[in-house]
Amino acid sequence: MRKRNKINVGIVGLQFGGQFAPIYKLHPNIGEVAICDTNKQLLQNYGDKFNFERRYSSLDDLLEEDDIDAIHLVTSIHSHATQSIQVLNSGKHCACTVPMATTIEELNAIVAAQQTSGKNYMMMETAVYTHQYLYAQEAYKHGELGAIQFLRGAHYQDMENWPPYWKGLPPMHYSTHAIAPLLSISDAKAVKVHAFGSGTMREELQQQYGNPYPIETAIFQLDRKCLSAEVTRSLFETARSYMESFNIYGKKASLEWHLENEPLVRFEMENKIEGRGRVSTYSKVVTENRSETLPSEISHFMTKQEHLDEDNPHLSVLQGGAHHGSHPHLVHEFVSSIIENRLPKIDAVTAANWTAAGICAHDSAMQGGKEITIPTFNK
Repeated sequence: MRKRNKINVGIVGLQFGGQFAPIYKLHPNIGEVAICDTNKQLLQNYGDKFNFERRYSSLDDLLEEDDIDAIHLVTSIHSHATQSIQVLNSGKHCACTVPMATTIEELNAIVAAQQTSGKNYMMMETAVYTHQYLYAQEAYKHGELGAIQFLRGAHYQDMENWPPYWKGLPPMHYSTHAIAPLLSISDAKAVKVHAFGSGTMREELQQQYGNPYPIETAIFQLDRKCLSAEVTRSLFETARSYMESFNIYGKKASLEWHLENEPLVRFEMENKIEGRGRVSTYSKVVTENRSETLPSEISHFMTKQEHLDEDNPHLSVLQGGAHHGSHPHLVHEFVSSIIENRLPKIDAVTAANWTAAGICAHDSAMQGGKEITIPTFNK
């Protein structure tokens, strides 16, 4: 008999999801953890190595288990919509890696399934739980930045030789890592977008999605008065090492983070006026991982990665602490929202807004920068 303050969860997709399963296993509000992967050899090896007894080779089989309360999907991008709807319609809570979907129709369908089922949906967006972002959030909350004047985000990543479905993917279809911090900290929605594609790709990369651009850049008008944001995303044939970044420019202070292994940089406006302009002070900020906000049972995952497969390390771990310490925070928020019977912070409507911004940006780029109105989603 399960205690009322514990739930059982299933992890679907072990290639990357294997990083989350051990965190769930030690969370104080988790009873059992089931693992699922269509690769039966990977399923067996992972289960044996990390001692997971409940193993499934299909999502359908896992959803038939009445005692599983929630599913965390860590699967390929173009299966997210179908699988999320399937999970919600089965009467189980759903967490899903980014992006939520790749079409506006799919976003509407997931929001509808969540509202009809009454179960929680959470998009597991790492970018708003990194220790760099959590520092920025606290600084803004306490008035240290003043009014936000402008926002900028970027995400550079070369996807050459990744699984076939990535080949030629429109850059803005996978842009939430750059968009989410900007919309989250400003508590805003993107309402209009102008975007442009840039660069060229070899013909074979253009065939799958009809996308000719390795890079796309967008300017978003937000629903907060006099505020806009700029986002750039690259996926192919661009000589730049991996980078996620956000820049927040305020009247009193500004923050920039755009080097993976470097501290966040803070600029502050001095009161003294000299000559034709004021001088900003410049400092580097070593941000804390905020492990004190987590249950003690999982706080060590902020620094230790003993659960990783040494033969197949994911890039997010090479960056440091698994997407900069975000994974334990994501797990804790998803589990806590279910236990506390509330919506998660990145609920279905929020996730749909963040994802729709990128989908509409690509549509604009394909039409030479035409203004596109971004749809709204209501709670």
